[in-house]
Amino acid sequence: MRISISAGTLFIFPLEKVFEIAAEVGFDGVELVVNQEFQKVNCRRLIERLAKTHPILSMHAPFMPLDGWGSPSDSLKRSVELAGECGIPLVNFHPPSWLGFELGYWRWLHRIGDFQQEIGGDRVTLTLENMPWTGKYRINGYILSDTRKMIDFLEAHNVYLTFDCTHMGSGRANFINDFYLFYNSGRIRNIHFSDYGHGRQHLLPGHGILPLTRFLNHLRNTDYNDTVTLELSPHEFPKGEQIIIESLKEILAYLRAETERPATP
Repeated sequence: MRISISAGTLFIFPLEKVFEIAAEVGFDGVELVVNQEFQKVNCRRLIERLAKTHPILSMHAPFMPLDGWGSPSDSLKRSVELAGECGIPLVNFHPPSWLGFELGYWRWLHRIGDFQQEIGGDRVTLTLENMPWTGKYRINGYILSDTRKMIDFLEAHNVYLTFDCTHMGSGRANFINDFYLFYNSGRIRNIHFSDYGHGRQHLLPGHGILPLTRFLNHLRNTDYNDTVTLELSPHEFPKGEQIIIESLKEILAYLRAETERPATP
């Protein structure tokens, strides 16, 4: 398994610094989150410059409006186009929000019969991400919040999954059964790894209530051989670049130790 870090984990730094830190810590690569730094710039040149510092293993399409990127479907298609041009193998995106009245986006998703062919052009793997339960009444504001319905959609439209631990854990603290349902569908291509507890998402491992070590032990015993992406809230870290780097080194060592499989004779 490759261990990556989401650029959102280090959102407090400019992207160039994020990639420098990822390389120094020793992650296998970065999940590049398309954010405000992609407005009014040559995006391809920016990506190519970042990739010279450290490999980009995946890209996260915008999950908020950006100038010049258009609607959610437009921004997804543009992300896939850039990924294909720059050799990024996977693009992750969020499903529509029913709380946000994204009905046009939902109708567009349903019209796509085969995401890998029609949108990915068989060059870029597309993954849909499971989303969280939030607020006082623990409401999931996104379409496809039910695990089995999401699996049915993934299979019917030939789209893969980014399994987000904290999002699933926000609704079911013991989320391992749901993980296996997704795993057995053969659709997982990326895993977002972080803890959850007391209404707070993307916590450092051990700062929440999720059985993350047990999850990693289960993961190690599967045939999963894709990417585990550390996706933490930047507010989880104390101030100071060097302290953040040392914290990330400890987490990376933990992830490698818990996912390493014994060598076959």
